[in-house]
Amino acid sequence: MKEIFLLKLGEIVLKGANKRQFESKLRQNVRRRMKLYGNFDVYIMQSTVYVEPMDEMADVDGAWEACRSIFGVVSLCRCRPCEKNVDAIFDAVEAYLGDDLDCAASFKVESKRSDKRFPLNSIQLSQEIGGRLAEAHPHVKVDVRRPEYTVYVEVRDLAAYVHGPAEPGAGGLPTGVGGRAMCLLSGGIDSPVAAYMMAKRGVEIECTHFFSYPYTSQLAKDKVIELARLVTKYSGRMTVNVVSFTEIQEAIRDNCPEEFFTLIMRRFMMEIAQTIAKQDGCGALITGENLGQVASQTMDAMTVTGAVVDIPIFMPLVGMDKEEIVTIARKIGTLETSILPYEDCCTVFTPKHPKTKPTLGQLLNAERNLDRQALMEKALATVEKIKVSYHDEPLL
Repeated sequence: MKEIFLLKLGEIVLKGANKRQFESKLRQNVRRRMKLYGNFDVYIMQSTVYVEPMDEMADVDGAWEACRSIFGVVSLCRCRPCEKNVDAIFDAVEAYLGDDLDCAASFKVESKRSDKRFPLNSIQLSQEIGGRLAEAHPHVKVDVRRPEYTVYVEVRDLAAYVHGPAEPGAGGLPTGVGGRAMCLLSGGIDSPVAAYMMAKRGVEIECTHFFSYPYTSQLAKDKVIELARLVTKYSGRMTVNVVSFTEIQEAIRDNCPEEFFTLIMRRFMMEIAQTIAKQDGCGALITGENLGQVASQTMDAMTVTGAVVDIPIFMPLVGMDKEEIVTIARKIGTLETSILPYEDCCTVFTPKHPKTKPTLGQLLNAERNLDRQALMEKALATVEKIKVSYHDEPLL
């Protein structure tokens, strides 16, 4: 029989009466991802997603790689289904896993029997298959405590399935079950990681990026779109809203005290992002802020920059140190792009001595010479919506 995938559910199994809703969303997400790789049947039974190629044209290896980055899956394995009898199970193990066994110094068999009609219990099945394998591979030692290789046998409702050790999945919750949120995406290390972490909690991601031509280059813009593309490997397709920010930054430079430049700039960013978020059905903002990392990320500074919005602000990195963030960026594949030397608008007109303990009153006074509403309306009129998918051609 053909090879199929078993995707094991994580915390979804704890959702009680809402479990069916989470499973339905996960099945929908898996089906959408599989469309790019051919004809696959996707169904859920016993807290497991079955992904089954329906013809020889299916790209099984491409589909497998895609399954490894789908949120809601805690572990996954490629397996061989067979009939539910001992002879068929042994033959399937030999045909599918025999070469792996030959390369191991020791092995054991671990069985699970969810179909209670099967005549052998789990221990008996492991002993029977393990005994036969020991005879067929006399040079491989049986070691039930610390085996180098484990053969897994699962007797389920539709068939028996044999496979080697499972691989870890992406974890988290299926994208879409946690609502929709707008991420303020820069070209740095932090914000792509923040988007990934909220997507892992089931949040559908949209992004806003602020572009300050000619102070920042087309390469800087391309870098951000590429970062968004890399995140969509996990989050699924997204829209990036590119906002022209040059006029606002120049107005801040010409009309505001230098020590408040960054804080006022961030207040504009938050308010503009919220406006786009509400228009697009997003219920929260996401930022890559990390407490104490830079002057604009003190507790006082985050209070005054967040004061301009009335929807929740999610800061998944707020309590992490830089090395933890870098580790995640490296894992999800965004780090190398993030460190490319194309500066974004956050580095334009940076004050020499930024205010670290501002009050809201000080900020309002510093902004008094700005026509905030007019500047925001002009910026919002420039929004360019760019659709991004992991399978797009890389820009860098």
